[in-house]
Amino acid sequence: MDGFEPLGRLLIIAGVVIAGLGLLLAFGPSIPLIGRLPGDIRIERDNVRVFIPLGTMLLVSIVLTILFNVIGRGR
Repeated sequence: MDGFEPLGRLLIIAGVVIAGLGLLLAFGPSIPLIGRLPGDIRIERDNVRVFIPLGTMLLVSIVLTILFNVIGRGR
């Protein structure tokens, strides 16, 4: 049964990631400033809306990098 230990860990990690994405989708619109940071580009014309969240993507990238580095050092 020792052969199933890596699969069990993978399933736990996948479950946590899916739960995190679910929380983000459920509560994401109510998080202040996300999507309205400096650097986020919004272009609204008559029939076209373009949104390029450069500032938000940069913030998320920095937070995830720090999070993964902290988790990685704990191993």
